Amino acid sequence: MSTSVQSLSAAKQPILDQPKAGTLTVKYRPDAETVYENPPRFVWLPTLDEGSRYVLKVTESSSVNAEPLFIYEDLRRNFFTPDHAYAPGEYSWAYAVWDPDQGAAASAWSESRRFTVPVDLNPVPLPSGTTRANAAPQSHPRLWLNQDKARAFAAALKDNPDQCGFRNFYERSVKPWIDRPIIAEPAPYPNNKRVASLWRQMYIDCQEVIYAIRHLAIAGRLLEDEELLVRAKEWLLAVADWDVLGPTSRAYNDEAAFRVASALAWGYDWLYGCLDAQERMIVRSALLARTREIADHVIGHARIHIFPYDSHAVRALSAVLTPCCIALLDDEDEEIREWLDYTVEYLFSIYSPWGAEDGGWAEGPHYWTTGMAYLLEAAGLIRNYYGIDVLQRTFFQATGSFPLYTKAPGVRRTCFGDDSTMGDPPSLKTGYNMRQFAGATGNGHYQWYFEQVRRDDPGTEDLFYNYGWWDFAFEDLQYAHDLTAVEARPPTDLPLLHVFDDIGWVALQKDMSDPTRHLQFVFKSSPYGSLSHSHGDQNAFLLRAFGEDLAIQGGYYVAFNSSMHRLWRRQTRSKNAILIGGRGQYAERDKALGKAASGRLLAVKQDATSIFMSGDATAAYQSLNPGVKLAQRDVHFVRERYFVIVDRVSLDEPEPITFLFHTENEMEIGGQTFRVTGKQAGLYGHFVFSSAGKPVLRQHQGFPDVDPAEIEGLPLQWHLAAEVPAARQHNLVSLLVPYALSEPSRVLHFIDDQGFSTDLYFVDENDQEFSVVLPKQF
Repeated sequence: MSTSVQSLSAAKQPILDQPKAGTLTVKYRPDAETVYENPPRFVWLPTLDEGSRYVLKVTESSSVNAEPLFIYEDLRRNFFTPDHAYAPGEYSWAYAVWDPDQGAAASAWSESRRFTVPVDLNPVPLPSGTTRANAAPQSHPRLWLNQDKARAFAAALKDNPDQCGFRNFYERSVKPWIDRPIIAEPAPYPNNKRVASLWRQMYIDCQEVIYAIRHLAIAGRLLEDEELLVRAKEWLLAVADWDVLGPTSRAYNDEAAFRVASALAWGYDWLYGCLDAQERMIVRSALLARTREIADHVIGHARIHIFPYDSHAVRALSAVLTPCCIALLDDEDEEIREWLDYTVEYLFSIYSPWGAEDGGWAEGPHYWTTGMAYLLEAAGLIRNYYGIDVLQRTFFQATGSFPLYTKAPGVRRTCFGDDSTMGDPPSLKTGYNMRQFAGATGNGHYQWYFEQVRRDDPGTEDLFYNYGWWDFAFEDLQYAHDLTAVEARPPTDLPLLHVFDDIGWVALQKDMSDPTRHLQFVFKSSPYGSLSHSHGDQNAFLLRAFGEDLAIQGGYYVAFNSSMHRLWRRQTRSKNAILIGGRGQYAERDKALGKAASGRLLAVKQDATSIFMSGDATAAYQSLNPGVKLAQRDVHFVRERYFVIVDRVSLDEPEPITFLFHTENEMEIGGQTFRVTGKQAGLYGHFVFSSAGKPVLRQHQGFPDVDPAEIEGLPLQWHLAAEVPAARQHNLVSLLVPYALSEPSRVLHFIDDQGFSTDLYFVDENDQEFSVVLPKQF
């Protein structure tokens, strides 16, 4: 035992500040749980003095004398991953403030928290900062290839000019920038008022700066082509001269700032030997100033080590701090080393704030694509520089299943959360991410996904949501060099059901490999509520079947904070959910209220007849309607054919409820029925029972309250509202039957309401019966 720990029993120590974790903060962990990573990732809330350092002790729970098994001293941050694995067993841990001058603890120990390490966890430790520093090369380049690998690649190109697909990279990603005029520094917005179109053009211009500098520099170095190196340097020096506090600063346009910093990092690294001392100083000064602005915001202002739910700030770790710090770091740069250590340790400890063991991503598949794109790039840079692989963590080993189950190939409008593709199928970048995860995990289903998406998306490389963010020819080059190709495996052996408990999503995938038979159903009741890029959609569902999206998320993600986004897309009225008293769930900008407007999965069960899922969205509806006592939705997927949905609502005072359904086509409305007919698939719905009286069905087209200019030229979609009379207690049972137009389907029903329950029976054409029992309330 160290003397610092012994000293705690010899003298009374100052009280330790242990703030309570809140809705938006990190949680103390592990805490009374079985961990899913070995070693465990330790996280706690920092003391009032954020300059504090810490000591952490871990004790075996079975220890008779409670002597610490492990002591970790002089920890700089409130998150920590040990550099060694733990034996299976039960442990407890506590932390205290550390005095580095005295080499001793400077406070009382924290509350002790327990955890269990199970057997058969693959160890993914994090080498210490000193060990990492000793393993890092001092020479340039460091980003992607080190000096030895660059020389080997250059030699291989002399024997094979198309090594790793280099010829396509050169034609698509190098040649366009040789003679193109250097992009001028973007101008401010007119009157410094942000305009969406100019914002987008600004970041696309800055993305092109990455392409020009990075690709000219890499090609020049690998081909030993002096003309390419000179041209790359011209681009680099021009961009280094841009005003670091101007329109491409983080404070003015963070998307532009991220890109400019990355471009300078790649240029500084790959052209290091081509720059004289004065040029090197110019580029380094600009890169350091831009990196410092972003690091100060991420660590000092956004404080993502305390408040992790900042999508852009967390992304900046991967997109900016990783490449910039690796490019800049030398033995004298303690500030840069601090930023890089913070980044690496965050990615190994707190990341991802949007999911956990199951690999889910609470913001939805589109922002999974963006987040994972930069994370995968950063993981490769860290792996090359330090020789450690963050992708071995449990989350990353599992997260490829999230798009696989929630936005399968071909799916267009049946995905939760903000989605910029405006109804296109999964983007090429989603596919490219999946190929990276195939290479990292060996999962052939992920490779199949990539190949299907690439087949479905020819020619989309130059659309704004691809070209303004990624260059696929460069990614092909990197992949061919870094990873071994994985054989595609069709998803014919995948389970029908997948539950992402960490984010409260349930997904069904049937016949994914056959587009004409494919069915995708996703249900959501999430503890993340409407936080960030999530919406007011707890207990909502989405359905695609037989080649068409049938129950869609209404509206379009034309731009963040547009009227479409704020007044329709984020709101419950655009979801396949219910309104209670005409009100939905909180979906405005207050992060605390958004996360509190949450749902939770109550149960997910599967048997030979059906799959059952149940969600409680009471808190989500209470956010705008305090009179809600219960808002529960049960979904039964019966014999892989049809859906029975039971909505249960309890209120302080009588109020109506409204069942909402959204689709792309005008519906046929009957007394208690509606029908959707598409080009190859259809669906009919039947409100088979309502304890408060029959609902009144209405449909409308379009988007009330949305600026028409934002959706000019876009299909208006159709929206069903089935309003049930006011009551204090509601039991509404709905039947949804999707079918291929070539094989129309019917499911009949009858009701037996004698006695103390209402029994609903559903019978298909094969006389197969299914029943739902509703206890009566007297």
